[in-house]
Amino acid sequence: MPRKKKIAVVVPKYGLVGGGERFVRELTERLARNATYDIHLLANKWQSDSRRITFHRIPVIGFPKWLTTISFAWFVQRKLAEIKPDIVHTHDRIFRADIVTVHSIPHRIWVKEIRCKWIPSLFDLATSWVERRMFGKGGCKMVLPVSSLAAEKLCAIYPALRGKIEVMPPGIDLVKFGQSRFDWRQEVRQEFGIGRDDLLVIFVGMNFELKGLVPLMRAIALAQHQLTAKKISLLVVGKGAAKRFQEVAHGLGIGANVFFAGIRRDMERIYQAGDVFCLLSQFDTFGMVVLEALAAGLPVIVSTQVGAKDLIREGENGFVVNRQDVERISAVLLRIAEGGMRMDMAEKARESVSACGWQTLVRRVGELYDNL
Repeated sequence: MPRKKKIAVVVPKYGLVGGGERFVRELTERLARNATYDIHLLANKWQSDSRRITFHRIPVIGFPKWLTTISFAWFVQRKLAEIKPDIVHTHDRIFRADIVTVHSIPHRIWVKEIRCKWIPSLFDLATSWVERRMFGKGGCKMVLPVSSLAAEKLCAIYPALRGKIEVMPPGIDLVKFGQSRFDWRQEVRQEFGIGRDDLLVIFVGMNFELKGLVPLMRAIALAQHQLTAKKISLLVVGKGAAKRFQEVAHGLGIGANVFFAGIRRDMERIYQAGDVFCLLSQFDTFGMVVLEALAAGLPVIVSTQVGAKDLIREGENGFVVNRQDVERISAVLLRIAEGGMRMDMAEKARESVSACGWQTLVRRVGELYDNL
């Protein structure tokens, strides 16, 4: 019997809340079903009861903060020397790896363009240093950004990576999210007191500010002012300062239209209650929630800075907008609310992700493992 191929998968947090965390867990646990792989997971924290994976806890020195990224990378290197894997597949910054799945953008761009910090902290400098080690000469063999947006940002800082890049977006459980359940639609709407005939906009995010909740509420307020025959409601899912944003909604005159659901584990039911999904992120490397919403048959509205825009066909399954163009976003909402296009868009939304099942991604990654 041939020896199993030992694969080391590296990520600081595994299986916890968040799109990136869910991506890594789904991919890794599906790869672990392959009898020819011996999967070892190197993480600081995890939530999983998989018996197919060997878990290794990696220490992190959190104080002073600048040691966080360096210490994780250093302890990972020590553990790799101990377990001697055939392939190292990392989802975060370490010193060396065979395959790097990129869920973010170069830290230097994040600090300057997204956080608008002109003077980097010691943490920023340390994180960029580890990143340069990984993407530098001989630090990795293959780089898998999750979107063309991520690939573009990566090549802007590390142009030598161009020959190593293959864009590989996340997968989706098409069976789980592709169900059409009218009973779920009714149940979720009743839970929050949302009218059965309301146009319900779904928003999902762990950072309401960066994900664009305020411009979305402004657009809804503007659209509602023009739409007298139908109520536009907004269901906000995720973790954030709900009280503060509820006050913003009241200030816009739509306080009674906005509902905060907190973190939910039944997103397949939540999507079924909606009519349109909106994510106006300041920057999102991909946005797995967009993939889920499309699979559930929701037309989507995303900002130009959401990586999942790769999947959008304008006016067919969704719209790509400038996150600050409130009038444009409002016009799109009105178009969906007033016209008969929603059902056509729902069908095209499902079709657009029909080839994005997890089995496709697992096959592609497995081919990389075997080739390496």
